[in-house]
Amino acid sequence: QVQLVESGGGLVQAGASLRLSCAASVRTFSSYFMGWFRQAPGKEREFVAAISCLDGSTSYADSAKGRFTISRDNAKNTVYLQMNSLKPEDTAVYYCAAARFARTAVPVLRSEYGYWGQGTQVTVSS
Repeated sequence: QVQLVESGGGLVQAGASLRLSCAASVRTFSSYFMGWFRQAPGKEREFVAAISCLDGSTSYADSAKGRFTISRDNAKNTVYLQMNSLKPEDTAVYYCAAARFARTAVPVLRSEYGYWGQGTQVTVSS
């Protein structure tokens, strides 16, 4: 069983930065694909970024490219999402997710992830 705990959310002004962290309680963290998703009020949960456990390759949603960076520290069982130049439309609950297997190099679909955290709120004011 994998437990994921996100932290680092908060209320910031547009243009600011935040770094989200997700700590995983699993011995074989280095074997899991990790992803970040977000869900704004009244909207579907959407993909933000993901990182492979095989070669560290990454994938980003168009909305995140150039502003967000996903990274992982296998020694700390933690995945990060560095978010820069935040916009009001980035306001959402951000969820960390883990997948043991993937059909593609970097899984980007919600259905590919079997483990989810409880989410952390990010609010960006204009």
